[in-house]
Amino acid sequence: MSSATIRAGDRQPQRRLYGRRRGRALRAGQRALIETLLPELRFALPQSDGPQSDGPENRMPLDPRSLFRDPVGDVWLEIGFGGGEHVAFQAETYPDCGIIGCEVFEPGIARLLSDIAGRGLGNVRLFIDDARMLVAALAPQSLGRAFILFPDPWPKERHKKRRIVARETLDHLAAALRDGAELRVATDDPDYAQWIDERLEAHPDFARLDATPRPADWPPTRYEQKAAAQGRAARLFFYRRRPR
Repeated sequence: MSSATIRAGDRQPQRRLYGRRRGRALRAGQRALIETLLPELRFALPQSDGPQSDGPENRMPLDPRSLFRDPVGDVWLEIGFGGGEHVAFQAETYPDCGIIGCEVFEPGIARLLSDIAGRGLGNVRLFIDDARMLVAALAPQSLGRAFILFPDPWPKERHKKRRIVARETLDHLAAALRDGAELRVATDDPDYAQWIDERLEAHPDFARLDATPRPADWPPTRYEQKAAAQGRAARLFFYRRRPR
């Protein structure tokens, strides 16, 4: 992890989770998946033994491969998967890869569970909590790819400290990604795009890649398609973890 100074306003709390958890009432089938399938796929962070084991500095490093019943060749992480269609696409396209999705919005979780059940996807695991806690707990060089697609832009100045793309998060991702691993980020918010660009360009552990043409395994999400229909173009950020 880089020892460079964290930008002012980028330091993030580890346990305070912002954003909505609930939306419209779930249908009966969705509620059934939340009650039956979700417990099989979700996981919690490991804890160290001892009287003061609650803080992130006291957690045992998590080897993400250990989350999957069948051996996986690689593990990828998506932070804030929204409706889950991108997670499902990656899991179906790369069946030998374990996909971890982070989300707290219940309707999005239910939609992904429907995809997992309908497509028979056995290589997805879910972290239903603050993704910053997970990336801080991952074992070094344990990820082959990470995605942060259309995160909440938190446009108000007083809320920008809540943005997931911040120096601390990038430091933890840099530690968890293997050398050469990809980081893919996208937003349709111009101010957030500038914010992301500044932080990724300034980070010593990431090198920009050319996203033209767009990689074939980076399909537009439903949110991206909706934004485009409303005249909001997506900005794609394609980076690779520099060799240590």
